[in-house]
Amino acid sequence: MYTHKKLLASLLAGSSALLISQNVLAAPVVLELDYEIPVQQNQVAFVPFAGDSVLSPIILNDLNNTELKVTSQNLPQQPRSSSELAGTLPVWQSMGIPYLVVGSTRTNRGKIVTDYEVIDVKSGRVIEGKQSLTADNNRESMRYAGHVIADKVYELITGIPGDFSGRIAYIEETGTGKQKVSRLKVMDADGENAKTITEVAGSIFSPAWSPDGNRIAYSVQREKSYPVIYIQNVSGGGASVLTPFSGSNLSPSFSPDGSKILFSSSFEGSADIYEISASGGTPRRLTNLPSSEVQPSYAPDGKSFVFVSDKAGFNKPQVYRYEFGSGRTTKVSNGGYATSPQFSSDGTQIAFLSGRSAAIMNSNGAVTTNLGNTGIDEAPSFSPNGKRVVYASTQGGKGVLTIKSLNGGEAFGKSGQGIIRSPVWSSSPK
Repeated sequence: MYTHKKLLASLLAGSSALLISQNVLAAPVVLELDYEIPVQQNQVAFVPFAGDSVLSPIILNDLNNTELKVTSQNLPQQPRSSSELAGTLPVWQSMGIPYLVVGSTRTNRGKIVTDYEVIDVKSGRVIEGKQSLTADNNRESMRYAGHVIADKVYELITGIPGDFSGRIAYIEETGTGKQKVSRLKVMDADGENAKTITEVAGSIFSPAWSPDGNRIAYSVQREKSYPVIYIQNVSGGGASVLTPFSGSNLSPSFSPDGSKILFSSSFEGSADIYEISASGGTPRRLTNLPSSEVQPSYAPDGKSFVFVSDKAGFNKPQVYRYEFGSGRTTKVSNGGYATSPQFSSDGTQIAFLSGRSAAIMNSNGAVTTNLGNTGIDEAPSFSPNGKRVVYASTQGGKGVLTIKSLNGGEAFGKSGQGIIRSPVWSSSPK
């Protein structure tokens, strides 16, 4: 608890600066306080950027969806830069908020330039100096710029890159049977700006992002046909067929360098794991067992992958790891039913479906987080920095995407039309 005893505040007429002083001059307004002022629980004070009405709400919303506690309310002044804090830093320090974010926007040759600073309030130091970002003057570019700035602010404060400028791909299904229509959609990481990438009469399965965030691989199954894997550029253009093979071709996973894709297929008999060039060609079979091996997912270092096998018995799927160097396979999961594995970006955690619950285990198979039954047997997907997950569920008959912080931040949901499935989070487009 931070305590002010007999605090003397001098408010200078005609100035927005509030000065704290023990030596009061020339007929000041004197306030005598003899009670404790609680330290604020907020970690970040965010001053809406001067000259801006678009970026600031996006940045504030992004930061508020993390473990950071951010406020833009009841601030003693509205500085646009650190130079405007010279006389008022003690007031900010007395609030007990460790970090202050200030900035402003300006126009330069038709583009919007944003200058901003993250200030360590205790020392008054600007962390890594002034930051600048230039964006085109349109809604799409400005939204993206807001997410990029939020990423940088989060990184300057926590030391961990933010995950706001990545995007989330997901499947939205309406209708059933012959009337089923599936849409592959992409939205911003704050749940806004959803767009349909492709629409098919039938089913879409298991979308997967390329490492650069520019392409998506996914399976399509139309009526009376096998699932086929396609690759599509998110920015537009037609989809190209990657696996023109008979049998079920499912669960694509890009290698960390984007040059290869793992997938499962039954075109040579039982379901096995294959690797193929991302540009197509002849696949290489990696597993060859009488059981079914499905749902491969590359490790971030590219030296191994996890997959699901039922070799332990019927209806007892487990997660295994395959090492490229030795060809060795080891069991990872410890429970009775484990499917849909996906690594976190640092390789220390695996999101998966544990029975009917969305869950997270460490690389040794111990469950560290149980997110509960989603109602549609869906596994979670990690954000790029591994601090949040997204997963699909049903609530009140509606499909819902939930984004949840794994270290104390608020969860929020985004509902859609029909059933929502298989959300997956991309890194920022390169």
